[in-house]
Parts: sequence; C-alpha cells; structure tokens
Amino acid sequence: MSTHQPQPHPGENDQHVAEAHGHHSPGHDNEHAGHDGAGHGHHGHGDHVAMFRRLFWGSLLVAVPTVLLSRMFAELVGYELPHSFVVDAVAPVLGTVLYGWFGRPFLSGAVSEIRSRQPGMMLLVALALTVAFVASWGSTLGVLAHHLDFWWELALLVVIMLLGHWIEMRSLARTTSALDSLAALLPDEAERVEGDDVVTVSPGDLRVGDIVVVRPGGSVPADGRVVQGSASMDEAMITGESRTVRRGPGDPVIAGTIATDSGLRVEVAATGEKTTLAGIQKLVADAQASGSRAQRLADTAAGWLFWFALGSAVITFVVWAVVGLPDDGVIRTITVLVIACPHALGLAIPLVISIATERAARGGVLVKDRLAMETMRSVDTVLFDKTGTLTKGQPTVTAVQPAGGSPLSSEDVLSLAAAAEADSEHPLARAIVRAAERRALEVPKAHDFVSHPAVGVSAVVDGRTVQVGGPALLSQVEGDELEIADSWRDEGAIILHVVVDGDVEGALRLADEIREESRAAVQALHDRGVQVVMITGDAEAVARSVGDELGIDRVYAGVRPEDKSSKVAELQGEERTVAMVGDGVNDAPALAKADVGIAIGAGTDVAIGSAGIILASDDPRSVLSVIELSRATYRKSMQNLAWGAGYNLAAVPLAAGVLAPVGFVLPMSVGAVLMSVSTVVVALNAQLLRRLDLRPEAAAPLGERQPEPNSVHEPA
Repeated sequence: MSTHQPQPHPGENDQHVAEAHGHHSPGHDNEHAGHDGAGHGHHGHGDHVAMFRRLFWGSLLVAVPTVLLSRMFAELVGYELPHSFVVDAVAPVLGTVLYGWFGRPFLSGAVSEIRSRQPGMMLLVALALTVAFVASWGSTLGVLAHHLDFWWELALLVVIMLLGHWIEMRSLARTTSALDSLAALLPDEAERVEGDDVVTVSPGDLRVGDIVVVRPGGSVPADGRVVQGSASMDEAMITGESRTVRRGPGDPVIAGTIATDSGLRVEVAATGEKTTLAGIQKLVADAQASGSRAQRLADTAAGWLFWFALGSAVITFVVWAVVGLPDDGVIRTITVLVIACPHALGLAIPLVISIATERAARGGVLVKDRLAMETMRSVDTVLFDKTGTLTKGQPTVTAVQPAGGSPLSSEDVLSLAAAAEADSEHPLARAIVRAAERRALEVPKAHDFVSHPAVGVSAVVDGRTVQVGGPALLSQVEGDELEIADSWRDEGAIILHVVVDGDVEGALRLADEIREESRAAVQALHDRGVQVVMITGDAEAVARSVGDELGIDRVYAGVRPEDKSSKVAELQGEERTVAMVGDGVNDAPALAKADVGIAIGAGTDVAIGSAGIILASDDPRSVLSVIELSRATYRKSMQNLAWGAGYNLAAVPLAAGVLAPVGFVLPMSVGAVLMSVSTVVVALNAQLLRRLDLRPEAAAPLGERQPEPNSVHEPA
C-alpha cells in the first residue's frame, strides 16, 4: 500500500497524468487496470480525480468569456460584439491560456507517448488542440482565412475533454475501493496485555506472541488464535460469508474480522505483510494490474485505431484541399483527430477488469490470475476434491440404531455414548459428543473413564458400565454386531457399537459429513450444463456413497495426491475445459494442471501458488459465483470493445465529411461531445458489474432438507 501523495496542480505532475493514462497506449500489458504506471499506488486515482476536477471547473470559467467574446460564435448565434482591441484580444489570450495551461496534461501526455514510441489517445488529442490553436492564431493575425478562428471551439474542446477525463478518473478511483475497504477493516488501535495491564498500541507495533483484547463490536488487529472467550465473528469482508461464525479457544481468527457479541483474548500469530488481510490486498492489487486476452485485443485495436485516425486525418485534408477547400479541410482534419481518439476503447477493458476484481474480493473470491478468471466462463467440467471441499473433513454421527429388543431409544444410546466419550480427545469421541449437543440431549456425568487403544473406551455412567468401540470391543464382550452394520460398511462408514453392562445396546454410524452447500452447488452446476466430477483418496465405498448422495456425474476413488493431476489430464484428453477445486495443499499438482485451479477454504493462506483463483470461504457454491463473474466480465468486455471500436469506425467518416455533398457537416465541438459521450457509455456499462451479487447463497440457494422417511437412520 502506498502512502497518499499530495494532490498535484496543473503542470506539477503532468508526467504522472500521462502515465496514469497509459491504458490508452498499446503495448502496456500490465499497466491498464490499475493506472499505476507512474509508480504511485491506488491513491493516485484520487489525486487525478481532484486534479481533473479542478482543471475542468477552471477551464469552464475561462472558456465562458472565450466563447461569448468570440466573433465566430457571435456570428453563429446571431449577436453583435463591439469592435475594440480589448474585446478582440479576449478570445486569443484566454484561448492561449486554455491551450497552454488547461490543455497541458494532453500535451505532456503526447510527449510521453512520442518518447515511448507508443502513440495513442493523448497524441491525437494534442494534435487536434495544436492544429486548432495554430489555425486560430493564424486567423487572428490575418495569415489564414477569417473563418479558421477556432477559439470558441478550442475552448469547448478543452472543457469537454477535461470533463471526460474527470468522469473516467472517478470511475477508476471507485475500483480501488476494495483496497481502501480492506485497509479500513483494521482498527486504528490495539489493546495489548502487558502483565496485569492493558496498553493501547498501534497494530503495527504488535509482535507474534502478544496477547490482545478484542472487545464486543471491535475488530481483530492481527491474525491469531483465541486463547480466552468465545464470540460470533463477522468474517463477511474476508470470506464473503454473510453469517457469523462462532470462534472459541484454540480457533483461528483473521485480522479485520469483528467480534459481534462478546469479547476475546487473542494470541497474535501473524502481523504486517504476513496477515491474511495483507495477502488479500496484494492479490487484489496484482489482479487489477494484470493483463488478459481481452486487454491485449483492446491494445491491438487501439494501436490500429491510432494509425487509422491519423491516416484518415491526412486523407481528409488532402481530399478537401484537392477539391479547392483547404480551409474546410483544416476544420474536418481537427474533427477527425478529435472524434477518432480511442479513448473509450482504452477504458473499455481496464475498467471492467478493475471493477470485476473489486466485486470478486468483496464476495470472498480472490483473483490471482486474470487468465484463469477469463477461462472460467468456458469451463464445462468442475473436478472437486472430496475431503474438506464437498465434505467438512471431520467425522460426524450420521445415524444411531438401537439393538433389536433393547429398552433404549436412539437418544438413550447416543446420550450414554457421549457420556462415556466425554473425557476423550479422539476425533470420533468429539464427533459423538457434538452429536449429543446438537440434539440438545441431557448427557449424564461419567467417572472411572478408561481408554483402551485399538478397542475403545469405558466409563461408569449412572452406575452402569458403558463401553464404546469397534470390532475388537465386540470380540472382547463376545457380542454380535447389529444387522444394519453390513449396509453401513458397504457405504464406507465407520461403525462403533455401544455396550452397556456387557450387552450390545446399539450402534453409531460415523462418516465425513457432507456440506449442505455441496448439494446446492452440484445442482446449480448441473443446471448450467457443467459436469461435476469428484476425486478422493478414500475407498470406493466411501466415495460412491458421497457421490450418489450428491448426484455427482463421475467419481474417482482411491487416488493418491500425486496421481490427481493425471486424472485432470484424462478429462482434458476428452476435450473438456476443467476447473479443479481443492484445498490447495495435497491438491497442488492437480490445481496447477487444470485449466483453472481454484483453492477453496483458503482464508488463512492466500498465497497458494498453484491456484489461479482463491475462495476465502469453504463454501463450494462460491464456484458458481466465479463462473457468473467470469461470464459477466467477458460479456461487458466484449460490449465495451465493440462500442469503442465500432464508434470510431462509424464516426470518423462523418467527421471527415463524407455527407458534406448532402449538406451534413459534423461540427468540431459536436465531435468532441460524441467522443466524451462514448467514454461515458463505456464507463457506465462497466459500472453495471457492481450489481452482480456474488454471495454464495445468491448463486445457489439452499433448499429445505426433507425429513428422513423413518426413524431407523436418524441423522445427527
């Protein structure tokens, strides 16, 4: 993030102005989106907005008397001016001020384009202003014909051009608001615990290992881990997730997120450029400054249009001179130079890229590679990693079954199992306890807890000995597993039996829980004609169970991480455009091999090198948001490109005077207005991208889950 630069005044920072408009010159592949070719940061847009605003209002004040006291304008409108040296001197003097002072950004920009040997929009504008300026002085001094007095048109040309640039800079400045908003997430102060005291410090003074206090409604000043307290965290600006997420002791928290309901104490784990927020800021800035195929197409078109405009201007003057009207040739030449400026074309793609990148960041979609985002619109196959992507990556109780003839209900079985497992830290034990908590069951206290490796656990609950374990436990108590265990095993589930006082009283089915959002994501992808494939290292039975439940088209099971990329290649061999969605760690080779690599759930690791697109949240529906954004961005880019190029090709012949034989001649001032209007049209069309709703729930709303048809399999 650069520091804020002082606002320049005319002539003070003209080189920056010229470079800020580098997108109009062909060949600057990496300068278009950000307008940061001058080396200043995103604050430079605000500087240029202020500068062009001042230039516009200043030029307007000077232009009014220039136009009103111009004899050519007076004759055109139909009023008379007194004949005096003072009146006659106003238009030339103020016109010279308009050309030399208010037109200086265009003149210095033209010099910059000549030096870089990349002629573009600024050179065309400068040529038009210079020809009008020289012809007007020639007319004023009596060297050229009287009707070549263009002072009033020169004044309007400068005012309209400055207005167009002001509007453009305002549009571009808005695209940097994502960076500003991200920076604003950090609090101005942090409260660091020093012994028994809490000291207020700057977030920049925090160090790894510091303990900070986050009060209710306050922002987390640095990435860290909760050491005390529990709070619902608003992570919307980081992950795009509109719902709050509960964070308690041991859970990670991200700088800039907000504790909505209670306070926390957090141990700092990362500061400065190593925080998630800083990583997101860098990705947004890099993506806004990156090129794309559409941008290179726009650059090429802008380059050709410059020579088309210059050639048209020369031909226009020669033709008018040949027919005996050289004075009219000068007027037509200036009009061609003005109206043919590839201004709208130069703005067409960079503005779309910048706005799209900003919208993506606000929706929790971090674009690392512009070409990857561009490719997403044509993806016809999405390959999901299973664990941690379509599923939550942790076991959960998916069914509870009492034994036949047992007096215990499914709730009783789960409650006793949770009581016995309460003191265990094993992932399966934690899953059982969570299941009881979710059902709001009353879990009795247990004592005499004992853990038996490879067998299970036992504890005394309400005077009864309760044991929970796998096949080794059944062998130990000489009990039989429930009949339903076979079907559960075929589905790849983990099966634990609950034994009370030596009798098998029930069984628990545990599996990696499928995200509810995964169902909506798969269905929405199918609705868009996209094939969904799942890849996992799990056994065939486990993979097939998840695939069948989600309605996935193709399942690759038992695939080692190093072999996942070959499956991507296999799909590509079927002439499919593949997007791979994974966690960015074990899936790195496949992410790199895919046409588009998407790292999901990477909110605390935004620098994954193998993915072109990073989803800050772990919601698989965000993939739909990426597809919608890619298609909308391409659509807007092509619309703007067609308008920018088509406008020039259609308007130049009119400016040259092809309809002069039928009595229609396009005035120079009208040409300037049309040129500026084309820029405004492109800018407004790009702004429509801001209406795109990239929330996962907007892309694929969750449907209501249907209740189980019977109580045999009771989901936890």
